[in-house]
Amino acid sequence: MKKTLVALAASLAVSAAFAQSSAPVAPSASAPGAQREAHVEQRITELHTALKITPQQEDQWSKFADIMRENARTMGDLYRQRVAQRDTMSALDDMKQYGQITQANADGTKRLVDAFEPLYTSLSPEQKKLADANFRQGGRERGHRERRHPRAAAPDTASVTKP
Repeated sequence: MKKTLVALAASLAVSAAFAQSSAPVAPSASAPGAQREAHVEQRITELHTALKITPQQEDQWSKFADIMRENARTMGDLYRQRVAQRDTMSALDDMKQYGQITQANADGTKRLVDAFEPLYTSLSPEQKKLADANFRQGGRERGHRERRHPRAAAPDTASVTKP
């Protein structure tokens, strides 16, 4: 089950560029979702500052940030539900729930992109460079990438470790 949760967290890589959520670390029913939501709030604050959002851009920024929050709540709810049911789920239920989480992630990512596009268009050339660099790095400057993808730091283990 823990391996499945880690795999789910890895599948959130696209959203992670935006929200920088982390993989669940504890099997409690509330910790993964609450932690994810707290990370999203932190990421919203970091991005707002890093992108130097102007008062004229606040409306578009707010729409983008609200989608980040909604996505975090949705994924948090789904993870809490999964953890609460993990001991009673059949293999079929497990796969169906995994599909639900994966679909919610895809839908949330699309909504996030749709909200980000007008914001990105409104950014100055300097802000676009900041956004490009920030999203390209994907959190590496804060150590998030290494925690999520430990094999990236040690390629020799990739051949003996299943994906």
